[in-house]
Order: sequence, then structure tokens, then C-alpha cells
Amino acid sequence: MIIHHLQEGNSILNKFIAEIRDVNIQKDSLRFRRNIERIGEVLGYELSKNLSYKNVSIETPLGEKTEQLFDNDVVLCSILRAGLPLHQGVLNYFDDAENAFISAYRHHPNNDAKSEIVVEYFAAPSIENKTLLLLDPMLATGQSLVSVYEAIKKQGTPAEIHILVVIASKEGIEFIKDKFPENTHLWIAAIDVELNSKGYIVPGLGDAGDLAFGTKL
Repeated sequence: MIIHHLQEGNSILNKFIAEIRDVNIQKDSLRFRRNIERIGEVLGYELSKNLSYKNVSIETPLGEKTEQLFDNDVVLCSILRAGLPLHQGVLNYFDDAENAFISAYRHHPNNDAKSEIVVEYFAAPSIENKTLLLLDPMLATGQSLVSVYEAIKKQGTPAEIHILVVIASKEGIEFIKDKFPENTHLWIAAIDVELNSKGYIVPGLGDAGDLAFGTKL
């Protein structure tokens, strides 16, 4: 797996990350969603440098100009519901992409720390020989991401895979490394050190889905 950690270098991305972590700023759900969306735009821009490009002749009002445009058939796949703002951010840049949506959540059958991943809603196009972008704002344990990948593999074998994450734990990164093809690219805005007993990233930001859309029962 090829890992790209964007916060290894300083940029405007730092401001967006700081604001989604800040307990006072994140109370504004509209601003929280917009910051996740903007992080998606940054991640999408960075990964676009790794796509395949071809020369395309463009007719202008005064002549012609050859531009290099990417030649990938892109499919965006996000995990509901927390992944929706991130999905929109990437879609802002890949507006011709096909889209897939899969629900995955932690189920605690014994009401303790042990959980299993339940995948329910599934809507996806073929991903055969396409460029698959898997979007998950929080890579905590990594189990949800792997479960979603196992589900969408039924739609074909992609030519390449890019995983886009806002915040990842070191444990989650280690967990998924051998669960994806070796040439998979993992794009991460920020990496945190640990998980707590409930599987949340520390210091993290809390529950991304609740912060974006309200507390669930």
C-alpha cells in the first residue's frame, strides 16, 4: 500500500483539520460539513496528480489548444452516512464520476466494546477496470472500510484503488495494509496515534456522522 500523508507538509489543509477538531467550532454542523467537504476537495486534487492523462484538443473562440486531461473512469464510493460531506467534496472535482453508496455501521450485540460491522444499503455501478475511490472520513479500526471493499468487489475488479481518509489511526492503517491490493493508494489528511476502548480515534474529533447530521438514537 502506498501511503500519502498530506499533513506531513504545511498547507491551508491544516486550518480545515483544526476546525473540525475544535470542540467549539464543530458545534456548527454546517461549518463542520463544509470543512469536511473542503478536505475532500484537497484530497481529490492531490490524488488527481497520480491519474493517467492524455492530450485532448480544445477549440477556443480564437483557435485550438491541446490540454492534458485525465483518462480514468472514476467511481466514487462512500460509506453512509458520515461519508456524505467527504463524497461531495471529491465529487466537486470529479463531477463526471459514477457514484456508489454503501451503509456500514458498528453493531454491539452484547452491549459491550466488542462490535461487528453490518453492511445494509448497497447501490453501486460496475467497477470493472475502473478507478475506484473509497471515501471514509474516519479510518479507526479499519473494519468498516474492509467490509465495504468486500461488498463492492462483487461489482468487478478495479484497475486501481485510491482510499481517501480525513483522519486515520495508526492501528487502522496497519489493519488495512494487507486487505487491499499492493498498489492501492491511501490518501490521508491527518494521522492520530491511538484508539480508545470504544474504537474511536484519539484525539480525533468525535463522531463524524453525529457532528455532520445530528445525534442518532
